[in-house]
Amino acid sequence: MASVVETRTADLTGPIARNVDGPAERRPFADVARDHLDRLYGFCVRLTSDPTDADDLVQETLLRGMRAYDDLRDISRVKGWLFAIAMNASRDLFRARGRQIATVSFDSIDADGDEFSLFETIAIEDPFPYSDELHLDFLRLFRDDDVRAVFGSITPVFRLPLILTVVHGFSCKEAAAILDLPLGTLLSRLHRGRKQLERGLWDYAVTNGLVTTTDEDER
Repeated sequence: MASVVETRTADLTGPIARNVDGPAERRPFADVARDHLDRLYGFCVRLTSDPTDADDLVQETLLRGMRAYDDLRDISRVKGWLFAIAMNASRDLFRARGRQIATVSFDSIDADGDEFSLFETIAIEDPFPYSDELHLDFLRLFRDDDVRAVFGSITPVFRLPLILTVVHGFSCKEAAAILDLPLGTLLSRLHRGRKQLERGLWDYAVTNGLVTTTDEDER
């Protein structure tokens, strides 16, 4: 990722540093963008599922951001502003390349998982009978690759709100603005995403032998 960061910000530093309007305290766009570039690239990878497309999307996001930077009124919101630009640019990129953004009808999504509780399941199955930190011990079983695999299994429309709030630390209101959704819709999707994440973590742990269930003990 270092090469991407260095290349993109180096390309932008010269012209931006010489053409900054607005309040004197406003930092050059290249400096501001550099602060968020690693996370922006990670978000673009999740949007495109392809490092090459993510590189193109980062470049397009930075170019759009550079052109619009002087119109950004609240510099404290620059991170969410960049992510929103990336979200819109991804739609344009997919259209230009004849790709469809993965969508799923809500009617076709099984709602049974909404009743699943990871904490209750862990308490009942008790995979660590001598643990004083049952839930933490369960989460410690997962490596980064395991978590990425579980995240990848979540329905895309529910995954993005999780990525923005859990991975990147945006508030629900900020995530709704980035995705251009009403706050109520964002909250509903976030709830469904969390439930899919809980169920996904448990199913992954069972399937990959990270825990032993009661049924297996009885065989």
